Amino acid sequence: MAPPPLPAYLYSPEYQRFDYGPQHPLRIARLAMCHELIGLCGLPQAAEPFAPASLEELKEYHDRHYLHTLQELSAHPLTGGYLAFGLGPGDNPVFPGVYEWSALLAGASLAAGRLVAQEGRPAAFNMAGGMHHALAARAAGFCYVNDAVLVIRRLLSRGRRVLYLDLDVHHGDGVQWAFYETDQVLTISLHQHPATLFPGTGYLEEMGREAGRGYAVNLPLWSDTDDDIYMDCFDRVVPPLVEAFAPDYIVSQMGVDTFFLDPLANLNLTTRGFGHCVRRLKELAMGRWIVLGGGGYDLLNVARGWTLAWAIICGQEARLPAELPAEFCRRHRVPADRGRLLDEDQQLRGRFWDRARRDAQEAVEHVQRHHFPILGARPA
Repeated sequence: MAPPPLPAYLYSPEYQRFDYGPQHPLRIARLAMCHELIGLCGLPQAAEPFAPASLEELKEYHDRHYLHTLQELSAHPLTGGYLAFGLGPGDNPVFPGVYEWSALLAGASLAAGRLVAQEGRPAAFNMAGGMHHALAARAAGFCYVNDAVLVIRRLLSRGRRVLYLDLDVHHGDGVQWAFYETDQVLTISLHQHPATLFPGTGYLEEMGREAGRGYAVNLPLWSDTDDDIYMDCFDRVVPPLVEAFAPDYIVSQMGVDTFFLDPLANLNLTTRGFGHCVRRLKELAMGRWIVLGGGGYDLLNVARGWTLAWAIICGQEARLPAELPAEFCRRHRVPADRGRLLDEDQQLRGRFWDRARRDAQEAVEHVQRHHFPILGARPA
């Protein structure tokens, strides 16, 4: 009997050809750092081959004029950019090869979808993916093409129902809007409250429209949300909705900017809360799971978080060492007080914790009251 297929790992050293610029918070070097740690921990690291997404594949969602402009600016960057498409100084800089970077990461995500949907892999992980802010004709939030939307649309074309779960600290707005009027995609986003963080969307009242009414689920969380608050929200909302919606595939965006040292946000998660959600999601999704990266602007948190996620996906969490490998710490000058791979012993309770707990409870009750009846879900 042939052994069961293994989860697929998507990675390319070509990612390191690109750079948003020295002052930009998104450091593509984080991907190489994570890939290195995965190898040093003895986890499977053999990457599946993939090709960049073609122009025609990108056009399955993105506007052709936008893509052609992105191509032109990629080859001949302009200092001023092209603001009509959200391109220019600030969040979405025009750097050499920006189109090629976007096509490469999108190609990896499309390959992840194919490996799961057509080749029977139980899961596929593309850490470079999860660019959830990009719109059809506009870059946003460091994202130029929306690989999550492209994968979901490809799965829908095969007549499948898809659940999209976004764990990034920022609301998964681009994916929500792409499927806001359909009941074939259920989007769930747990994120820092939009009153306090980009992109300013993801309120409880954003529930979908027309046939999609009830199929956009948002759990906005206040600053200082910690592991216990986050896990409680996840456990009371996500499993019942997965069971009720019964998706053919689950696409998850696994941003780690929820971690407590992330410089762009204000939640207080550790590997305890993040790992709990990955384990629960594996129980719900294995056999039909496309896993994408996402945000994360503390490089060490990114490496630790996604190494943990990949270990869980592979069923090799027991191989993880308690301490980060000494070679890794030397190379990346890891401070002595951050030398642990897992930081579950952190006790974090910020000054907004009481409000965070109260708001989270209200958010869960809102979802149970307004979304559960539409989807036929029962409280856990």
